[in-house]
Formats: sequence, structure tokens, C-alpha cells
Amino acid sequence: MDLETLVNRYQNCTMCPLHQRRTQVVMGEGNPHSPLMIVGEGPGADEDRLGRPFVGKAGQLLDKILAAAEIPRQDIYITNIVKCRPPGNRTPHDEEMDTCISILRQQYVLIHPKIIVTLGSAPTRALIDPSARITRVRGKWVERKGVRFLPTYHPAYLLRNPGAKKEAWIDFQQIRDAYKELLKEQTESK
Repeated sequence: MDLETLVNRYQNCTMCPLHQRRTQVVMGEGNPHSPLMIVGEGPGADEDRLGRPFVGKAGQLLDKILAAAEIPRQDIYITNIVKCRPPGNRTPHDEEMDTCISILRQQYVLIHPKIIVTLGSAPTRALIDPSARITRVRGKWVERKGVRFLPTYHPAYLLRNPGAKKEAWIDFQQIRDAYKELLKEQTESK
């Protein structure tokens, strides 16, 4: 199976109530062979309309952060913990994440990233620790089964709290350095 097959399998998903208000399922986009995957919370209005993750104001900020960190967006894979827009852009409920995580696991198996960045509390709780608080765990690496996870603030949070941008930038510098090291290792092993 490949990512296109996975998208086709879930484009009409009705596994949780989020399907009732969505325009379309937003699976993710980017390089299917990237060692870096970014996982956000869920699609917003612009993402739901366009079928692409992180294209609204938060996505524009993420693009600026990635560009400053010299990480081309098209070279990595970006997705969300839930694939349908939560009403009013609210944080996904645990039941919704529990339902969608099976799709994310399938994406992980196909892409096989070595670094996963969780943006915000929802993916951090779903993938790292159900009791995690983003303000306490952001910027701290966690390793599981050979995969390094780094939680950081969601760009939407940074838009509401510009003072936190400095901390997020420190996190993205760590991400950049780890990502470049992985790319270097891949080049040397060829």
C-alpha cells in the first residue's frame, strides 16, 4: 500500500462524529520518504475547504518557521492527529483522536520517519503521554522504538501568544539540527 491508496481508503470515513460537518478528509501532504513528520491537532476551516494541512494563518506561520530553520516544507511530511475538522476549531476530543490514530499509524508505517514533531497538546497527549502538558514537555526529546519525538507549541497558540515564539524557535533549532544530522547520515550511507 502507498499513501495514495490510504487517502482513497479514508476519503469517505465515517468512523467518528467529526465526519458529519467536514467538507473533506485532510490526510496530510509532503515527502512520503521524509525522516521528519510534523503532526498537528486537526484541520481548520481553510484546511477543510482546501483538503491540505496547515494552509491557514497557523500554517503560514509554520511555513515561516520552517523557512527560517532551513527545512523546506515540501521535503517533510505534515499531517494532523485527526483528519476531519473539529467544530469551531476546538481541540480534538480523546475519542476522536483514539479513532483517527489508526490512520496516523498507517501513515507512520508507510513514511517511517525518524523524527516526529507534535504541535500542541492533542498530538502530544495522543503520541507521547496522555497526561502531558505542552507547557511542561515542550522542547524535550522523547525516544520510542528508534523514533525521536519533540513536542512544541502549535502555531495557532503562537499567534495568540506571540511571547512564546522564542521558545518555539529554540525547539525548531533543535529539530533543524536533528533533521540535518539525519540527512547527513542518509547521504553518507549511500
